[in-house]
Amino acid sequence: MKTILTNKHISIETRKRAFQCYIEPVLMCGCEAWTISKQIQNNLEATEMWFLRRMLRIPWTAKKTNERVLNEANKRRSLVRTISHLSGPRDQKRKTGTFGNNRKV
Repeated sequence: MKTILTNKHISIETRKRAFQCYIEPVLMCGCEAWTISKQIQNNLEATEMWFLRRMLRIPWTAKKTNERVLNEANKRRSLVRTISHLSGPRDQKRKTGTFGNNRKV
């Protein structure tokens, strides 16, 4: 996978799609059961940025902000947004006390 994501001859759009298809599902495995804390959110954002920097071949010594890297890749942060979307309705139900089957017998 490293050779695909860092290959200069493959367009950045194709590499981003490979990231979405093969890596994001592995990172999000079991995310429906996670409690999203600030620490987990920061770790997911850092992982996403690490992959983007690797795809664009930006060294750690380069003084580029995360926003600048996202602009270069024409991408927005998506991992945290996707996970919060998947677990959002469940958390809402838990907060309101309507989790599960509420039919009256």
